[in-house]
Amino acid sequence: MIRRAEKKDIETVLPLILVILKDMELDFLLKYGEETTLEVLRQGYVSEGFRYYYKRAIVAVENEEVVGVAFGYLDTEESIIDAPLKNIFAKLGIDLDEKMFVDKEAGENQWYLDSIAVRDDQRGKGVGGKLLAALPKFIEETNKIGLNVDKANPKAKKLYQRFGFVDAGEMIISGHKYDHMLRELH
Repeated sequence: MIRRAEKKDIETVLPLILVILKDMELDFLLKYGEETTLEVLRQGYVSEGFRYYYKRAIVAVENEEVVGVAFGYLDTEESIIDAPLKNIFAKLGIDLDEKMFVDKEAGENQWYLDSIAVRDDQRGKGVGGKLLAALPKFIEETNKIGLNVDKANPKAKKLYQRFGFVDAGEMIISGHKYDHMLRELH
């Protein structure tokens, strides 16, 4: 089953986000470590507007357990999705000039799929595909979905292509080369 994420999903969603940040070799994670990064994510998950705010996510649920998650936002929101970090950083004693994310990721006129992750023991079972297939039901503001896939991950790119995503350019995010892909919905 695919549904909107809820506050109660926090303990199963946070480790999935952390996997993505590790794969990105995010400078913030390398500098502050997993424990601090998880605490930032924990507070952000319930902070309205944050890129990983639970209301920006859908989850895949099997046997009443979250096994996958997808987060996204409109391209017009990209300039504000990390604003809640200032309050979180202040509470945690992190320099207010610190940036968790530094690169622009979304293209114009699209809903941007920021992150999609599946629990290790559920990979290869179609969970990611179910999340991708469900996205249009949860996106009403635009007719395009954009995403970035690491050039070093051709398996993920093939999955996105199966769901109608096509190449639309390249981006550098956290020092890694990504293919920007788009899917038209209407």
